[in-house]
Amino acid sequence: MKKVLIITEDKNDDNELLYPYYRMQEEGYEVTIAALTRKTVHSKFHFEVESDFAFSEIDSNDYDALILPGGTAPEKIRVSADAVRIAKEMFEAGKPIAAICHGPQLLMSAGVLKGKHATCYPGVADDLVNAGAIFEDKPVVVDGNLVTSRRPQDIPHWMREFTAICKKA
Repeated sequence: MKKVLIITEDKNDDNELLYPYYRMQEEGYEVTIAALTRKTVHSKFHFEVESDFAFSEIDSNDYDALILPGGTAPEKIRVSADAVRIAKEMFEAGKPIAAICHGPQLLMSAGVLKGKHATCYPGVADDLVNAGAIFEDKPVVVDGNLVTSRRPQDIPHWMREFTAICKKA
């Protein structure tokens, strides 16, 4: 069974965590959630989920794909050397990566976006460009193994493209 890793933290966007969590399970993937520590992760509005592992416990070789939900959680995540390591290793290994809203902030910190076409929440578009990416204001942007999206309303487009890439990988 293929394994998908979701990296998140408190104040993630409920929809951007919940939808892919269940969608990937529906596709038959084992889904693991990691946070800064093993704990109950509290989303922005109502959803809570238990993290299976702390970032420091994750070996990126154990996973086939990575999901980065948005909300304000990525601002906390991107300062974790372990989270940056995971994102960089998975990106460089060519594994499928889905990032939405503020999720690309971790990829910015990992230094992997130079020359990549991507999208994100409009409020961090300048950061995306400053990280070397080519910003496109579209519901979903696919560039190789990278699938990015702007906001919760774009989730169906985002997950459609991500699941398609995961099936090929």
